[in-house]
Amino acid sequence: MAMASLKILEETHVAPYSVTTTTTNSTLPLTSFDTYWFKFPPAQCLYLYSLPKETTFFLNSLLPKLKHSLSLTLQHFLPLAGKLTWPQHSPKPIALYTPGDVVSLSIAESNADFDTLSSNQPFQASKVRPLLSPLHVSETGVSIMALKITVFPNKGFCIGLTTHHGLVDGKSAAMFMKSWAYLSSQENPQLPPLLPEELTPFYDRTVIKDPSGFEMKVLNYIIGDNPGSTSSDCRNNPKLFEFESFQSSDLDELYRAIFELSRSDIDKLRRKVSNSNPNELHLSSFVLTYAYIFDCFLKATTEDKTKSTVFILFTADYRNRLTPPVPGNYLGNCVVAKSNFEDMREHVIGKEKEGVDSFTAIVMIVSDLVKSVGKEKDLYYEIEKDIVTFPATESDNSCHVGVAGSPSLGFYNTDFGWGRPKKFVVVSIENGAISMAECGDGSGGIEVGLVLKKHQMDHFASLFHNGLSHNNNNNIV
Repeated sequence: MAMASLKILEETHVAPYSVTTTTTNSTLPLTSFDTYWFKFPPAQCLYLYSLPKETTFFLNSLLPKLKHSLSLTLQHFLPLAGKLTWPQHSPKPIALYTPGDVVSLSIAESNADFDTLSSNQPFQASKVRPLLSPLHVSETGVSIMALKITVFPNKGFCIGLTTHHGLVDGKSAAMFMKSWAYLSSQENPQLPPLLPEELTPFYDRTVIKDPSGFEMKVLNYIIGDNPGSTSSDCRNNPKLFEFESFQSSDLDELYRAIFELSRSDIDKLRRKVSNSNPNELHLSSFVLTYAYIFDCFLKATTEDKTKSTVFILFTADYRNRLTPPVPGNYLGNCVVAKSNFEDMREHVIGKEKEGVDSFTAIVMIVSDLVKSVGKEKDLYYEIEKDIVTFPATESDNSCHVGVAGSPSLGFYNTDFGWGRPKKFVVVSIENGAISMAECGDGSGGIEVGLVLKKHQMDHFASLFHNGLSHNNNNNIV
């Protein structure tokens, strides 16, 4: 891809729509599920839409509608226009919306190759970074959301979404985007605007029943870096609102690509494991997809010293698994990390000596983790144990293959009135994580995104495709 240029056309802000002038602040306390992710790097993704129109058409016809519908949507999502902060009188951080708060919105034009950016083919990871805006970080707080809309003349446009993981999990972000798309697609939305129940955010924090003192434990570990830290110590930490740095510094050496597993491919993987292992395994599409990608990842990065030790890590949505259940439209974090802190390279070698192939060995681990979801004797004890154990697994030689997104979130159902996205891309996976989404063609398959060095990506692609070939049913990767 030739060197691309990006021109900023407008730096603006969008305020929540309001029919009256209000002077009342809106606050939302963070739960332990939120503070768990407080220092995590922002989640960043792209929605790319095909629209073969000139820039002037986009600026004059589409952009005003996108801005107006964004304002209408923010009326329902006030916290996203605010910031995360920690007032002196508060025992923990809060999301604070103050009348006059706005969402940063950048408008840009790019001559980059839209067809490449919206394809599955490998390209330099650095190419998508200009399509996103950063969150604003200060000593007193950090913005919760930033947006960037980039038009590609005669090709399409892209919406870049950046959100703070301390308040917004994947399901919350997807709900916001679908709400914005819903109001944009309405010819004449009523005022004040109404959203369908499933897209109307639920804010009641009392549905999260944190055990007494547990929030402070999480704050001490995540923010205070010390189990003995006090609330004041955490609040006065000069780096309170800075993020952990997971992003690779050599993006120009990294390539990103998307690989598709069809329903037929997943069925093939299921038969392969079922034929070789009679044990009771949970062979869902997620388990099989993650295990297969993980297996290819292990083999493609064998010589990478930064990935000498590799761990399994994914998150599970607990909205319908807590007691009482949390509504599906709850805005906030309600995901729990599920980890296995055994080095999978060593585990696979051990299993292969027992006659178990690498893919099946990984399936067995992931299956057990998935089966444990929602069945913990003490969920909060498990969360605390993971928080304490995780730092010991971090090093310059280790990698956690996390999962961003989910096929169940329906990213491709985000239609602003001009059709479904041509491609959905999770950008914030340069740390060794992968992304998952449903296939954009509605076929029931799964799209998996990942970022690797060029030679590793080539090796991964060979492993991925050869393992699924019709002549290789009994020898998958």
